[in-house]
Amino acid sequence: MKKIRNPYLGLQSQGYNCFACCPDNPAGLKMEFYEDGDDIVCMWEPHLNYQSWIGTLHGGIQATLLDEAGGWVVSRKLQTTGMTTHLNVRYKSSVPVGKGPLEIRAGTTWKTAPKTFLKSGK
Repeated sequence: MKKIRNPYLGLQSQGYNCFACCPDNPAGLKMEFYEDGDDIVCMWEPHLNYQSWIGTLHGGIQATLLDEAGGWVVSRKLQTTGMTTHLNVRYKSSVPVGKGPLEIRAGTTWKTAPKTFLKSGK
């Protein structure tokens, strides 16, 4: 896997403070991304600050992780910008916090102008 340099670093004075990927956001997730073939991958450690029920990662944080990984697919692989217009998350089981890193992986499933459909998961 090849680490992706965050292209927004240095833009904090212009307002860059992304909750998901800005390393300087004190409350943020500080996600970092890697390329693995056609996929974008993030290894992320779920800390206690992001739990809902005791020892369980909050579902909104899980959705944010998936959404951000999809955004990096659009930016890096499709070389464009975009926005999430629909996000459907099916939670299959709880995700523990403090038990080691998660692997978040995202890629495209198909494209039909002007839409691109992404897949992501843990």
